[in-house]
Order: sequence, then C-alpha cells, then structure tokens
Amino acid sequence: MSSINKHKLPLTELPEWVKWLAQDEDGAWWGYSVEPLEFCHGWYENEVGMRKKIKQSAPNPDWKNTLIKVSSR
Repeated sequence: MSSINKHKLPLTELPEWVKWLAQDEDGAWWGYSVEPLEFCHGWYENEVGMRKKIKQSAPNPDWKNTLIKVSSR
C-alpha cells in the first residue's frame, strides 16, 4: 500500500464514507467506500460500494501500488 502524504490528496475535502483511495493507470484518483478490486487498468468497487473521483493527475505506470486505506480523520 502507498503512503497518503506523498500524493498530496485533498483529504479534508473527502466525504466521510471514503475509506480507500487508489489511482488508475490514466492518473485518475478515486475514493471508495469499500476496498476496491484491481482490474486491467485501474480499480473498481465491485458494485457493493460507492466511489467518487477525487483528483486527476498524470498517468502512472505504477498505479498498482497506489491503494491507500484512509484512517480516521
């Protein structure tokens, strides 16, 4: 899992239900209510939770190492 600090994500603006963050290969950061599952070019919520786009960054070839569990804020 990745460190939340190095990505400069807007943590104070996240909805309370966001418990996980992850970046897709295209650079899009998403917040998830449940731990997302990996697919070919990103992450998905497996139709059991909610998701919200948080931020758009540059494409990331190391996207598979961006999964972050959000601790209590």
